[in-house]
Amino acid sequence: MSERGSSGQEPAGLDGLPPLYSIAKGEVVSVQTYGAFVRLPGYKKEGLVHVSEMSATRVENASEIVDVGEKVWIKVIGREIHGEKVKLSFSMKAVNQGTGRDLDPNNVMAEQDARRRRMFKDETRNRITLEAVLNTTCTKCGCRGHFTKDCFSTPGSQYALLPEEDSEEPQQQQQTSTLQQDSDKKKKKKEKKMKKKKKKRERNESESDSGSSSECKFKKRRHDNTYNREEKKKKHRKHKSHKHS
Repeated sequence: MSERGSSGQEPAGLDGLPPLYSIAKGEVVSVQTYGAFVRLPGYKKEGLVHVSEMSATRVENASEIVDVGEKVWIKVIGREIHGEKVKLSFSMKAVNQGTGRDLDPNNVMAEQDARRRRMFKDETRNRITLEAVLNTTCTKCGCRGHFTKDCFSTPGSQYALLPEEDSEEPQQQQQTSTLQQDSDKKKKKKEKKMKKKKKKRERNESESDSGSSSECKFKKRRHDNTYNREEKKKKHRKHKSHKHS
């Protein structure tokens, strides 16, 4: 953070305001999830050590690093003066907590952090909150994602997103059509096989019938020939016997 309002005189009643980039040892008076408030000796106001300024590694909760009443070394990295109000920003990672030695003597890290924080502020000095609408719960319908003034529901009604059924129906129809086509193909193949078997059976039956009829004719013809020969023999015998007599 950069110092604002430092060109003018410091507000009255704020004696002991620590200079920018100075190092001091203070006491932790309050611990929050986003950081810890540290009070410096000789100054009545506290400054904030944000969780991003507590350690070079990522810190989820300030209570993981400090406790109330603990003494810590800090470096003043920001002073914002607006009238009678002063905001102080401290850093613990820029100071060796054992010896109090400045680990950022050229204030390179402090300037980088200040530049990064300025990117998330607009001209009105209000911090920009991303996805503010998405994290808002409507008091009218109880749904998330919109403000009450933009709510379109009637009192007492609640709305929820339904799954997209249109995308599922074509897939189901495609699957059913594919199954139907497969079953039709199987039926056609089965019918062809049945027809082939039927034709073969009929052909075999016709061949067997023709064979049996020809055999019967042959037997009958043979029987007739045999009968004719016997008749001739009988006639010949009768004729002989007649002559002798």
